[in-house]
Amino acid sequence: MLLALRVIVGALSLLLLLAGLMVLITAVPDRWSGIWLMLFGAVGLIAIVFERMRYGTEGAERSIGASADAGLDTGPLASRFRATDERFTDPTTRQRVRVWLDPDTGERRYRLDE
Repeated sequence: MLLALRVIVGALSLLLLLAGLMVLITAVPDRWSGIWLMLFGAVGLIAIVFERMRYGTEGAERSIGASADAGLDTGPLASRFRATDERFTDPTTRQRVRVWLDPDTGERRYRLDE
C-alpha cells in the first residue's frame, strides 16, 4: 500500500517537474507558472526521499513485525542495569515488558517481565 502511494506521488511529482520545465523552456509570457510547477514537483520528490529515510524500508518493517521479540533485549543483561517499576504491554508481541535502567548513563533495556 505504501509502495503504491510512493509510486503515485513520485509519478505526479515528476510530471509536475516536467510540465514546469516545459513552461520555462517555451516562450510563455507567464514563467512563474513553470517555477511553481517545478517547486511543487520538487517538494513531492523530496517528501518521498525524507519519508523513506525517516521511516525506513518496507523490508525492515516486515522483519521487525515478523520477529517474536521485536525490540526486546534477549541477551545477557550486564550487572549495571537495575529493574525499574515501569512495565508495559509490548504492542508487537502483546507480552508484558519490564524496563531496566543503567543509572549512570540512563541507557534503557526492555525485557520480558518474568
